[in-house]
Amino acid sequence: MVSVIPGLDIPEEEYAFVTSRSSGPGGQNVNKVSTRVTLLFSVRDSPLLSAEQRELIHRRLSGRINREGTLRVVSQRHRTQLANREAAVERFVNLLREALTEEPERIPVRVPEYVDRKRLEDKRRRSDLKRQRAVEPSDED
Repeated sequence: MVSVIPGLDIPEEEYAFVTSRSSGPGGQNVNKVSTRVTLLFSVRDSPLLSAEQRELIHRRLSGRINREGTLRVVSQRHRTQLANREAAVERFVNLLREALTEEPERIPVRVPEYVDRKRLEDKRRRSDLKRQRAVEPSDED
């Protein structure tokens, strides 16, 4: 069982693993052993998620969820299937945790008047400097 956020623990029966051949490190072993692990979790059919949580996950992880509502997490970084399996579960938990945490509401702040004045003065100074550098065309040309 993995704990995602307080009040949401997902048992291992809720997600499945599919293995395949990895393109990562492993030398000759990479051609013989299926070390790549794909974790599959049905967001649509999970009884543990509320409708609000489902909607949040679908909105924030839409690129990782297919039409059937299955979330896919792939790991092929390690040389062993077990290590990739653990990495996939860890990434899965982090993805769900990020998707389900509420972002704090942004409080707009007014820019102080002196900051605007300073910015405009700096622009004037820079403009004057560039104007002084410019070569004025002569009447003879």
